[in-house]
Amino acid sequence: MSHNYFVYILTNKNKTVVYTGVTNDLEVRLKQHLENDNNKYAFTKKYNC
Repeated sequence: MSHNYFVYILTNKNKTVVYTGVTNDLEVRLKQHLENDNNKYAFTKKYNC
């Protein structure tokens, strides 16, 4: 069985905060980062307001 993982790096629009993560579903994970403020995984939403 093969496992594929992605290491990704995100930053805010001012490039003052950096977030790194690992996921096996990059598309879903990036959508989670952009979801509403009530989502504990919404890094980019939180730091790009």
